[in-house]
Amino acid sequence: MVSLRFPFSFPRPPRPPRFPDASRFFPVAVATGVGMALAISLASANEESDPSLLKGRIGSSPPIWASLSLADGAASGTSTEPKTGVAFPEEVEGGRRLLGVGLRRTNVFGLKSIDVYAFGVYVDDNDVKKLNEKYGTLSVSELKENKEFIADALECDLRMTVRLQIVYGRLSIRSVRNAFAKSVGSRLEKFGGSANKELLQRFVSLFDDEYKLPKGSVIELSREQGHVLQTKIDGKEVGNIQSKLLCQSILDLYFGEDPFDKRAKDDIQLNLASLLKRV
Repeated sequence: MVSLRFPFSFPRPPRPPRFPDASRFFPVAVATGVGMALAISLASANEESDPSLLKGRIGSSPPIWASLSLADGAASGTSTEPKTGVAFPEEVEGGRRLLGVGLRRTNVFGLKSIDVYAFGVYVDDNDVKKLNEKYGTLSVSELKENKEFIADALECDLRMTVRLQIVYGRLSIRSVRNAFAKSVGSRLEKFGGSANKELLQRFVSLFDDEYKLPKGSVIELSREQGHVLQTKIDGKEVGNIQSKLLCQSILDLYFGEDPFDKRAKDDIQLNLASLLKRV
């Protein structure tokens, strides 16, 4: 489990203090004549999400690209994360194919959950052939239960993209920087030991204070050929870091052993296995 903290800042309430509608805001502690402060603790997001994460998913259902999950009003060629209504294109730049969508959620004081961002994971279908020699003889049902299959997908030089779309309107770039410092830092230690602080600092420093993250903003984390991590914010490239360890650590957050969204991880593994049998 990964424990994160997102520092969110809220404006000072008017005097005399008024408590906002509890259905819209989080619990607050107000001291007389002082103002308002809110501490938000993020639990690791292994919380169960909606059972209908994707239409046309587990078991004998066709893969995600063969049976699109379309919300009302969603354009053809997209799959929708049902909790947030965020639509992800079935393909992104470079022809990378959508494997699954999920949701990063957090708990506030153990009382209320908030949706931070929806995400989609993509892979270059030509690169999937790199897994064929080892896994080509296995069936989809065998591959979807195979932990080594996912471990190899995390480690191999497969071009992949994780597309994050912000759904929480008060998220700051500092919050993202601090959260990645903890989550990615823990995975760097998991795969490479504790002597990777400089690598982690290079990554989190890409999220400079000049960038704003209003609701709807998109962050793309892509493993390019040669284990190069490319980071984009709203389509603007903000940096490239060549590191197999860093790429592996970031992807592990979304479909590794202890992912942010377990259902998304299951979809990704199933659809990756299905794609391998098609290429």
